[in-house]
Amino acid sequence: MILAVASGKGGTGKTTVSVNLARTIGSGVQLLDCDVEEPNAHLFLRGRQTGNEVVSIPIPEVDESLCDACGECGRFCRYHAIVSFGSSPLVFPELCHGCGGCALVCPRGAIREAGRRVGVVETQEVDGITLVLGRLDIGVAMAPPLIRAVKSRMKNNGTTVILDAPPGTSCPVIATLRGSDFVLLVTEPTPFGLHDLQLAVDMVRELTIPFGVVVNRMGIGDDRVHRFCREQGIPILLELPDDRRIAEAYSRGELVVDALPEYHSHFATLLWNIKEIRNGGGRAS
Repeated sequence: MILAVASGKGGTGKTTVSVNLARTIGSGVQLLDCDVEEPNAHLFLRGRQTGNEVVSIPIPEVDESLCDACGECGRFCRYHAIVSFGSSPLVFPELCHGCGGCALVCPRGAIREAGRRVGVVETQEVDGITLVLGRLDIGVAMAPPLIRAVKSRMKNNGTTVILDAPPGTSCPVIATLRGSDFVLLVTEPTPFGLHDLQLAVDMVRELTIPFGVVVNRMGIGDDRVHRFCREQGIPILLELPDDRRIAEAYSRGELVVDALPEYHSHFATLLWNIKEIRNGGGRAS
């Protein structure tokens, strides 16, 4: 099962859910930290590094001796990463998605591709858990290519995979969620939490992936999130209370299920609820 943990906004407890789920499942699980602009799962799962690989994307380079400034490359590129104004094309590497289309449509073979580094993928082993995380280089604008590189490390042997997605509903989140079997949307019972949950629900429905909700910090707000989920037929799979001890453990870089063993059953119940929905025993619309 590929389980993605997402949220409409940052700070809802998405990583808390991801790392504690991984610990609850135990040996054999893969946790992929796809929040490549600010990965933090390694702060809670500290282990032995087993891999560190640079990730690059292909960027066009123009041979001016062959180019006749026909402009076919610029007309093809929907991202305007290469443009021609009657002269040799200008390349804007920050906009390039590395699709290679400009080189394919060039009639004179004047474009070749060169690798441009976007970040690194690190792999760690922590008590039987395989943690894979991406670190986007400073100044790099596009996260999806690095997220796809992180996801390419998924094992295809029946292992449970948890994807810790970036916050929000933008392209990096879509790149993370695609191909998932189930999505957990983590929210909080506040007006801001409800607003961003509604955006996240629309996104997941557009992707047609089964999903459910985790409500974190119960007790700090009102019942609007619960009313919304009830009206929309969305299952709430777990409620975590606004427990100061959880915040204290988090600030020390400790897992909740280790620091507060009574919470182990909460995450075990969450896993059981997900399996029930996937097996047809519940509903996620």
